[in-house]
Amino acid sequence: MDSVYAVVALGAVAAGFVQGLSGFGFGLTAMSFWAWTLDPRLAAVLSVFGSLTGQVVAAVAVRRRFDAKRLLPFVAGGLLGVPLGVALLPRLDADWFKAILGILLVVWCPAMLFARNLPRITAGGRLADGAVGIAGGFMGGVGGFTGTLPTLWCTLRGFDKDAQRAVIQNFNLSMLAVTMGIYLATGVVTREMLPMFAVVAPAMLVPTLLGTRLYAGISDVAFRRLVLGLLTLSGAAMLAASVPRLLTRLM
Repeated sequence: MDSVYAVVALGAVAAGFVQGLSGFGFGLTAMSFWAWTLDPRLAAVLSVFGSLTGQVVAAVAVRRRFDAKRLLPFVAGGLLGVPLGVALLPRLDADWFKAILGILLVVWCPAMLFARNLPRITAGGRLADGAVGIAGGFMGGVGGFTGTLPTLWCTLRGFDKDAQRAVIQNFNLSMLAVTMGIYLATGVVTREMLPMFAVVAPAMLVPTLLGTRLYAGISDVAFRRLVLGLLTLSGAAMLAASVPRLLTRLM
């Protein structure tokens, strides 16, 4: 049991730093540690709890320009997506979900990272932003991955690092608060999980603050590369966790 607590703490340390630096990625980073040892439902709850805690810390430490008009479609869509993700959580095949998302990330993000001229999407307007918000909310409901697709979308939109940080940080904070509220109201969070909460929160605090300090000193180009690199590594971690299990099931 002590080794399980150690793995949970280590995952929280790494994920807290990544989230503080990039504004997202707690769930994806933590899952690369936790998916090997924790029950999927416990891992999902801890991911949402840790992500929410980190976003609260980051919101205090990193204040960037707030554009309600730009943020609203993402949040409105996310509010539709979160309940759907929570409802499907007990029925979702986590291995297939991670494998499909992992393939998307490891193929698309490196292509963007090495592209000489990054494609910029201007079409779709608020409707497209809202659709991405729905997808982000759904992924938050199934495991705290609220920021993955919205972050990728903001990069394709060509937002600078502060505009992207403002959207993702506030979107994540809203969606994760709703997700945790639904988890609590529907009994997904159990009393047996509380000791793990007491491990995650203190373990991630200092790394999150350290990440926010480093964020202030990086350029827009460096931030874009950081985001795409983290998304690629997150996809690879998802594939490493899911593909062996799928192969075992198929053989």
